[in-house]
Amino acid sequence: MPDAFADLVGQDEAVETLRRAAAAAAAVLRATGEPEVAGGADPGGGMTHAWIFTGPPGSGRSVAARAFAAALQCVHGTGCGECPGCHTTLAGTHADVRLVVPEGLSIGVNEMRALVLRAASTPSGGRWQVVIIEDADRLTEAAGNALLKAVEEPPPRTVFLLCAPSTHPDDISVTIRSRCRVVPLRQPAAEAVADVLVRRDGISPEVARWTAAATQGHVGRARRLARDPQARARREAVLAVPRRLTGVGAAFDAASALIEAAEAEAEASVAEVDAAERAALETALGAGGTGRGAASAARGTAGQLKDLERRQKSRATRAQRDALDRALVDLAAFYRDALTMALGAQVSPVHLDTAELAEAGARSWQAEGALRRLEAVLTCRAAIEANVKPRIAVEAMMLALWKG
Repeated sequence: MPDAFADLVGQDEAVETLRRAAAAAAAVLRATGEPEVAGGADPGGGMTHAWIFTGPPGSGRSVAARAFAAALQCVHGTGCGECPGCHTTLAGTHADVRLVVPEGLSIGVNEMRALVLRAASTPSGGRWQVVIIEDADRLTEAAGNALLKAVEEPPPRTVFLLCAPSTHPDDISVTIRSRCRVVPLRQPAAEAVADVLVRRDGISPEVARWTAAATQGHVGRARRLARDPQARARREAVLAVPRRLTGVGAAFDAASALIEAAEAEAEASVAEVDAAERAALETALGAGGTGRGAASAARGTAGQLKDLERRQKSRATRAQRDALDRALVDLAAFYRDALTMALGAQVSPVHLDTAELAEAGARSWQAEGALRRLEAVLTCRAAIEANVKPRIAVEAMMLALWKG
């Protein structure tokens, strides 16, 4: 039987918590039959009006939020996966479920105010108005304040589901955190990810095990790596970096190659969407029209096109940083393998296909050298997250890797 939580891998405790809350929410609706339920709260059953899903990348924060939203819209109240409420929510077409996925570097206050205003409306389906905010750690301070007002005084039948790496103040404000119930998720085991890839996506067991290990339990990345030859080629290029670092010039060349690869990947990922958005906007603004007023109307479109270009540039920057971060995670895993081999730790390597190279590095660098290199990669990630220019951060990292 289909299940709304089927894609949430290795999170049995969280699934049980969410099922109980969804059942409690359904009981509230059956008991009252009226919309004056205060934010959907039902302390006895564990249901409340605001939730935060936390966990490392790949743990399934957004998957958990969508599955819980489906369970709230489920006519059975547990996320059966078959009813119209579950089906439309999981497909992203439910009228009472709004999903916010930040395309740029942050979520601005205007977007959040508009979202909060829409969330105050009565559910058209008679159940719950659900707002899912992916990457809530990207809320600007003003946007966070706008959300806080809604969370402090929640509209009837409205539930807020926030996704963030942690509840640290750097990720989510303390005031918002204090008004939410937290659902912690953990990194799923590689075996669980491999099983899902085989069962759901039809990937061969050998490839599934390799990709699950190589992506450290990240379901989305594992699926992409198994299916996309270009993704595998990019990964191979990243893992070739350690043997390319033969001098200062080679270090700068490797940095340029890594940056350019990230830029190319980001451009390819957003080009089609950008073109479609621009064409749709130009059509809506009357591009190509003739007759009285067409010329003056065309002159008035410049501002809206400029605003679209600004949003698209921000999205491209985010896509580039995400692509670069994926490469840095792969590189960090390589040096982690070298470190564990140098220490003689009885753990499996992340990158099975570069185990020999990592072992050679472990013999050459020893544990201390491998650790310094791993720290250089992690420092680069932190610097980019702190808005250091990616090229500067990557060049500094490459030099540190070469020097050891």
